[in-house]
Amino acid sequence: MPWFKKQRYTSVKPGTRKDMPDGLWVRCAQCLEILYRQDLEKNLRVCPKCRYHFRIGAKERLALLIDEGTFEERDASLMPVDPLGFSVHGKSYKEKVEETQRDAGLGEAAISGTGAIEGIDTAILIMDPFFMMGSMGSVVGEKATRAIELSVEKAIPFVSVAASGGARMQEGTISLMQMAKIGAALARLDDARIPFLSILTDPTTGGVLASFASQGDVVIAEPGALIGFAGQRVIRQTIRQELPDGFQRAEFQLEHGFVDLVVHRADLKGTVSCILRYLT
Repeated sequence: MPWFKKQRYTSVKPGTRKDMPDGLWVRCAQCLEILYRQDLEKNLRVCPKCRYHFRIGAKERLALLIDEGTFEERDASLMPVDPLGFSVHGKSYKEKVEETQRDAGLGEAAISGTGAIEGIDTAILIMDPFFMMGSMGSVVGEKATRAIELSVEKAIPFVSVAASGGARMQEGTISLMQMAKIGAALARLDDARIPFLSILTDPTTGGVLASFASQGDVVIAEPGALIGFAGQRVIRQTIRQELPDGFQRAEFQLEHGFVDLVVHRADLKGTVSCILRYLT
């Protein structure tokens, strides 16, 4: 009888191994570090290695910025229509909107209403970069205008969080009209001497930047946010020159006086409340 008996190993049959769930890991777009998703979410979706700020949706932004239980949404029933009968690659604009609404869990690319920021009542507009790239159509423009008018009516500060690829081409001139409409509302806000604080996140471009995002009494940007009217390729082709490193990023805009502050996401709520206390 042998003193030692060799252990016999059994093979694992296909399909019996418990597979690792998908989506546990995320690659940072800047430093390419592989990050555990739960750790990333605990860190407010900011890479702990390079401080890259991942894009976040409007609902997540709302939870980070507004005091719990104080938000009252306005104009949630406003829904986009298809005034031009627009379609591309066989898919209509109406179908595209409905598909995006299901995926994003939102009716449009912006949420508006009232809420408190560390006890300070505000009228607020928050855009969602995952809803058709946060593009501004007639509904987003109307929500922004009504939020500004609500700010005037209640005499409370107006805070906007921009995240947009610009005007929504599927609505044509109607989307471009929103720029003038919002601008007129901001003029009334200024006449009433009510503070407007604008927060620029990645990306803030096109008509949204030109119409209201750049017009705040104080303009704050998140680190690394892309901020500009036209894209770099268009600018290169127009001026026929190479662009400097970091062009159109938040830090470049701060250096050249286009924004007032660049604030880490973890410090954003405290910074906003501090500014609002000073302005009010």
